[in-house]
Amino acid sequence: MPRSTPSCSTSAACRLEWRSSRWVTGALSLLAVLAPLSVLASDMPRPLAWPLAGLAAGWGLLAARRERRRPPRVLLLSPAPGQATLDGVPLAEATLAWRGPLAFLRWRDAAGRRGRLAWWPDTLPPAQRRVLKLWSPDRAGMAP
Repeated sequence: MPRSTPSCSTSAACRLEWRSSRWVTGALSLLAVLAPLSVLASDMPRPLAWPLAGLAAGWGLLAARRERRRPPRVLLLSPAPGQATLDGVPLAEATLAWRGPLAFLRWRDAAGRRGRLAWWPDTLPPAQRRVLKLWSPDRAGMAP
């Protein structure tokens, strides 16, 4: 499926797509391998260590599979800072936070439920990163 770069201007709404990160899936898969090894390397009694190691491996693989299967989401940013819709649902109290190259969107919908999305560097191209930084009400990461 071809991907087009979203065109955005200060007077038009911007459309950004969120998708699950391959980096996160890979990290969860790696933890699914390393967690059982660390349990077995500990001083835990062997009759308890083996079932716990199996449980840790299964939990890690389940978490990686669940992350990989998360459906793509469409974020529509309005020209006014702090106003957005996610999959057509208006977001109340939408805030954007940056932690290095990671972008975190947190919101509360009309029903009061909280939600969050994280964009990793492999899912957020530089053009979309600029759009998010410009949209952010506090202009996080922008020079004065």
